[in-house]
Amino acid sequence: MKTSPLQQLKFHRRSELRRRTPGVESKQMDFREHASLTGTALQRWFIAQLQDSAAVACLWLVGLLIIRVPWAPLWAVLAALFQFIPHFGPVMALCGPAVAAGISGGFMRLIYVLILYAVVAVTDGLVLQPYLMKRTAKVPIWASILAPIVLGMVFSFWGVLLAPPLLAVVYAYRARLRQQEH
Repeated sequence: MKTSPLQQLKFHRRSELRRRTPGVESKQMDFREHASLTGTALQRWFIAQLQDSAAVACLWLVGLLIIRVPWAPLWAVLAALFQFIPHFGPVMALCGPAVAAGISGGFMRLIYVLILYAVVAVTDGLVLQPYLMKRTAKVPIWASILAPIVLGMVFSFWGVLLAPPLLAVVYAYRARLRQQEH
């Protein structure tokens, strides 16, 4: 691939600047490095989100089968899909099984579905998500619990929505800076 004289001059200036300034080359990141680091962090967050959705679907499926709610596999798949929508998704995942349980088994089965929802929500929010974020995106457990709360207070819905991927990116840059220091 042939480069233009203007591109060669720009490259020459950058390499001269790096040669004249000791230590600058290791500390500067170009756009590609930023995009790669951010892309990798978001990819790891997305993998953690997929694993979380699968785990939530399994919890719903086992619980709904035990309670004997009709169409339990359908409700579990919908719960996995709705898991990608913060705060509203789990509530939307509750609607179908609650209606099916209320119609098929009466008030007591509906109460059992509500209890199952509480168990799934607490297990997901306090155990699964923080653990998966720590394992795949290298975000500490305390940060993945506190950041959505704090950002939710400051930026409302958008803070809660953007907290997990933002944490993944911030901790990826933090790891890169620590790696450069050593």
